[in-house]
Order: sequence, then structure tokens, then C-alpha cells
Amino acid sequence: MSTPAVPSVLFVCVHNAGRSQMAAAFLTHLGRDRVQVRSAGSAPADTVNPSVVEAMREVGIDISAETPKVLTAEAVQASDVVITMGCGDACPYFPGKRYLDWKLEDPAGQGVEAVRPIRDEIEHRIRGLIAELGIETRA
Repeated sequence: MSTPAVPSVLFVCVHNAGRSQMAAAFLTHLGRDRVQVRSAGSAPADTVNPSVVEAMREVGIDISAETPKVLTAEAVQASDVVITMGCGDACPYFPGKRYLDWKLEDPAGQGVEAVRPIRDEIEHRIRGLIAELGIETRA
């Protein structure tokens, strides 16, 4: 008996230090092993935004060990869905991929109070994406 393929999703933001990290963490947490998740940026920062780490910790998700990664054509090619985070990032285009652009405020340079509504909006969109992809979530 073969294992059915799981969908793969790539989140892209310029610095891969805020929005794309939160989106990847929510999808990984909620989708468990039923989805393959990647995140990357065209000009990755050195570290994930500390306010983003704190905001995610508040909802029980620890991303303190995550590091920003560089966007590669291979990551795009290996993904079924590519989601840019409203930051004007240019992704390599490959036919057959689904591309979405989520317009979201940039948490860069903002405190945790400003990050919370961005985090909550990302979680809302992730839950919608999970439903669209037909992924069973954790309770």
C-alpha cells in the first residue's frame, strides 16, 4: 500500500523573519505531518524577529530555533502552493504551481502588541488554506 502524497506549501517574504515564519509555524503546527511546509526569503535576515517569536510563544508555538532561509528555485519547484506575504517579493515562476499573495502588515521593527493582530490574521488565513487543501488538523 502506498502513502498518498501530501501537499507542499512555500511561504515567501523578503527577510523570512516574520510573516512567512509565522505562517509556516501555524501550518506545521495545525497540519502536522499531513503537509510539507517551507519558508524562505529573497534577502533573509540573520534572525527571526524577536517580537514574532514572542507573539507565537503566546499561542503555544515555539519558533525560537528557526532561522531565515534563502529563497531558491528548487524550493519553488518542490512546492504545490507558493504564498508571498504582501511584500512584493518576486518568485521564480513554474507552470502548474498555485501562487497566492497575502497582503499583510510587516511586523519588522514593531513590538509584540503590533505583531499580535498580524499573527491572528495569518492564523485565520492558514486555517482557510488547510480547509481548501483538505488537510486534517489537530483538535
